[in-house]
Amino acid sequence: MNQSFDIAVIGATGTVGETIVQILEERNFPVAQLHLLASIESAGHSVPFRGKNVRVREVDEFDFSKAQVAFFAAGPAITRSYAARATAAGCSVIDLSGGLSPEEAPNVVPEINGALIESYGKPFQVGSPSSSGAALALTLAPLLAVLDIQRISVTACLAVSSQGREGVAELARQTTELLNVRPLEPRFFDRQMAFNLLAQVGTPDAEGHVPLEKRLVAELRELLALPLLKVSAATVQAPLFFGDSFTVSLVTAASVNLGAVNKALESAAGIELVEAGDYPTAVGDAVGQDVVYVGRVRSGIDDPCELNLWVTSDNVRKGAALNAVQLAELLIKDYV
Repeated sequence: MNQSFDIAVIGATGTVGETIVQILEERNFPVAQLHLLASIESAGHSVPFRGKNVRVREVDEFDFSKAQVAFFAAGPAITRSYAARATAAGCSVIDLSGGLSPEEAPNVVPEINGALIESYGKPFQVGSPSSSGAALALTLAPLLAVLDIQRISVTACLAVSSQGREGVAELARQTTELLNVRPLEPRFFDRQMAFNLLAQVGTPDAEGHVPLEKRLVAELRELLALPLLKVSAATVQAPLFFGDSFTVSLVTAASVNLGAVNKALESAAGIELVEAGDYPTAVGDAVGQDVVYVGRVRSGIDDPCELNLWVTSDNVRKGAALNAVQLAELLIKDYV
């Protein structure tokens, strides 16, 4: 491809934004001009790209007609404030924040439903799902050919980087304090995070569900094209800096054929199936990698219609940044 494109990254100083910039360079994305944007508090910082330090500017002052594609990797409020301005200027939007509804920006994982982009109008508004949604949908989609899935139950153990730089800094600070036998004062999290598990990620609604759980349920139904699928999701904050892990249990309409399941996973793009008897971990396997790892594939103890899986993925790199860059690669290849 000889053509190059002007690209904007909103939230460029965050963990996901910086990783998007890194992956654009690693994959030799045809960037002509890179515009790094953030809030007024982060403007003035710089991010390395292709041997240079690119200065971060304030998003409120940016003219979106200067970019063909914009990655929105800041919070939902930022996306809702600026996405319409971007598309009005002819700039396609890739939303990682969940700030736009599926009707405004349908979620896409290129390995699963990338062909749907053909039916979208220009300039594009495309959603890149939560890192949990991307990893789990990537794992479950190839199983639809061999299983009639009736129900999914997921427990997601999420790294603190799911909360951004503040979560990473808080875990580091708490760990240092405890290892140096100093009194612990929780700040970002409401209680001890280091060497601990927190039973919810975010603020629950009146029924006890946190926004990320509800988002995950909606994304799985959308990405798997099963709008009536029964999904139970629980999110747990784990004391890891990077790397999400999931226990997944499926109830199917007929007895599970483990041979067919393993074959489907082995042949699926973006999946690394770990052989029986072994299992992957976030720190030892997934972090820094561009695939989702799946292990402990097994039937239910007393239910032949049950399938259990262990899944782990780099939440920042694979689940968020890489999926978004792959979406941009699809857009510039055929559509922008």
